[in-house]
Amino acid sequence: MRRLVPALLALALAATACGSGETAAEAKTLTVFAAASLTESFGTLGKRFEAQNSGVTVKFSFEGSSALVQKLTQGAKADVFASADQANMDKAAKGEVLDGQPSVFATNRLAIAVGKGNPKGIKGLADLAKDGLTVVVCAPQVPCGSAAKKVQQSSGVTLEPASEEQDVKSVLAKVQSGDADAGLVYVTDATSAAAKVDKVDFPEAAGAINNYPIAVVKDAPQADLARRFRDFVLSEEGKKELAKVGFGTP
Repeated sequence: MRRLVPALLALALAATACGSGETAAEAKTLTVFAAASLTESFGTLGKRFEAQNSGVTVKFSFEGSSALVQKLTQGAKADVFASADQANMDKAAKGEVLDGQPSVFATNRLAIAVGKGNPKGIKGLADLAKDGLTVVVCAPQVPCGSAAKKVQQSSGVTLEPASEEQDVKSVLAKVQSGDADAGLVYVTDATSAAAKVDKVDFPEAAGAINNYPIAVVKDAPQADLARRFRDFVLSEEGKKELAKVGFGTP
């Protein structure tokens, strides 16, 4: 019996080791490149996708869409790309880094983010051109910056921003910190940060609605999972989560 116990323990340890190896082999990481404005909603969807797909971890890279396209065309590995506008998705297609046609899953529009209580009394886009205000916007190559340019052109309002940021979250951060009096962000960003900023809607934003397309990346390391995540975002469950922060439907 004394000889049998060590032998049984050895077999049990070997079986445990094999089981651990099999579990590790099943573990998969899905890498998603997504526009910064999708941080909150995709973060939630990612957790739900993980819960529905055992062994899967969703790893996000949230940045300005233009920066993400540049990374993809320079060889960065990812499984899914979700852009905040069609123009940057078109650049990705032109760079031959997509697998199949993109699908539009949401729409978004601009709003003005101001400090809590709106201390400067900003009521609309024209107020941002007044003297004495520190205003920040996104850089022109970034989707929120392109939209800001469109609304200025269509409204005749010319802004003189203190800075042009590389993604919408950077604009929002400057308003939250008090470094800026106001910033042009997306409705969804202002809604997600409602505890720290107030949102001022303005009618001119209707002239610059952004479509958000999603696509599987060419040679995706997890191509099957990538297609499943894309379909999940496009599903009714995905649309409901996106709608919570103000995204519109295509």
